[in-house]
Amino acid sequence: QVQLQESGPGLVKPSQTLSLTCTVSGGSITTVYYYWNWIRQPPGKELEWMGAITYVGSTYYSPSLKSRTSIARDTSKNQCTLQLVSVTPEDTAVYYCAESKSLIIGPTTKNLYDYWGQGTQVTVSS
Repeated sequence: QVQLQESGPGLVKPSQTLSLTCTVSGGSITTVYYYWNWIRQPPGKELEWMGAITYVGSTYYSPSLKSRTSIARDTSKNQCTLQLVSVTPEDTAVYYCAESKSLIIGPTTKNLYDYWGQGTQVTVSS
């Protein structure tokens, strides 16, 4: 059973960089056809797909966030990372990592993914 765990600071100041890590257990991030996604849900809003990194390390980003987002991986630690630069209070959300067997771009729902982390609350505030 694949398990995902997000970690990172819960509070980030405006204009700074948000950095999160997703640690994967029970499976390898290099397993063929596994995609590792970052998704967020601002308060009172729907899930928003941010981007993904594939089993070979290719990255894909939401067009609306592409200029501020970077996703990477550390295969030795079986981890994926998310960086979001120049954050504003509008970036306040619960951030999730999730695994899928295909690339999902655009509007998203939980049932499109096989495994989810529990999510981590990130608040952007001075």
